[in-house]
Amino acid sequence: MRTAAAILSFLLAIAILPARPASAAASVAPLPGGKTTYVISQGHLKAASQQNWVRLGSYRFAADGTVRAALYLWWQRHPKARQRTGTVPDPSCTTKAGGAASRPRACEVLTAGGFTGAPEESRAGTYTLAGDVLTIRWKIAQTWTEQWYVRPSPDGRLARLDLKHSTLATHGYGYGSNAAISTRRAMSSVKAFPGSLRQDLTSWASGKLVTSGNQPFGHSAFRACAATTSCLTYLQPSSRGACQKSGGCPKYGGGTRPNISSIQYYLTMISKSDRRDTLWHWCTCLAMERGEFCYTGNSHVKPLMQIIDDTGAFRGWVGAEASFSTGSRATDMLAVLRISDFR
Repeated sequence: MRTAAAILSFLLAIAILPARPASAAASVAPLPGGKTTYVISQGHLKAASQQNWVRLGSYRFAADGTVRAALYLWWQRHPKARQRTGTVPDPSCTTKAGGAASRPRACEVLTAGGFTGAPEESRAGTYTLAGDVLTIRWKIAQTWTEQWYVRPSPDGRLARLDLKHSTLATHGYGYGSNAAISTRRAMSSVKAFPGSLRQDLTSWASGKLVTSGNQPFGHSAFRACAATTSCLTYLQPSSRGACQKSGGCPKYGGGTRPNISSIQYYLTMISKSDRRDTLWHWCTCLAMERGEFCYTGNSHVKPLMQIIDDTGAFRGWVGAEASFSTGSRATDMLAVLRISDFR
């Protein structure tokens, strides 16, 4: 009987033990800004360096405190040639005549090398939140930590990341929502966006860093293409600072007798299944100096990732410029940028 009583007492003691707290592995981490999916642009841009790089892609956060990145990388150490997209805007939004036209030239749109394929870089890490500061520690061979300020939008449909510190990057932008990375908006929605888009950019060229902010981006001025609906085009009639006689156009540029300082712009979807777009632009006079209709020199290629809010609405882009020179690294053009209504 004593043995039976002892067993009963032991069982009762187990029954009234307090429940154990959930294990750390099962704990729920607060999502940054309450959002799971961010589009990210970041870069290492230093004036004295010719080892600069830019990255563009996505971060996806999970409630278990882990984060995964899928990114495209463009690095001066391994320059990539511009890549054809296969998109030639139709005659409704381009011209084959050239000259003093009101539409850009009918040219196949180019983008940064590798951007038409899958992201070449993936990594995993962990994250923590302390107030409005997000800290990410990447699980890779070298030490790489990032800190971002998390800023919710006034309407609560977006969260913005402003780079606070990184062991490798010097500049960065991010925007997040709970829309899937496969959610994107058509070019018709981009053109019809009712808000005001403005650009912030830090660029590297010829050993100099240039930062510009709050620049209007006139998306509504772009022309929709009737047949090539994945593309928008715009011919900027003239430019005060670019496409000048002293800027590589001694025969045809601004300040010459022809005085041609127009810029050809093309904005094109790269993929229907994710957020990729691209912006391509170049000075008309540069093509004319080379006797070309479509410029094959150092044009500006700027891969973009659409910013999509919780409702699935278009809100702009984060992007990067990865325009590697056909000559030396000293004349590459790299940039980290954002074009958004929430800045």
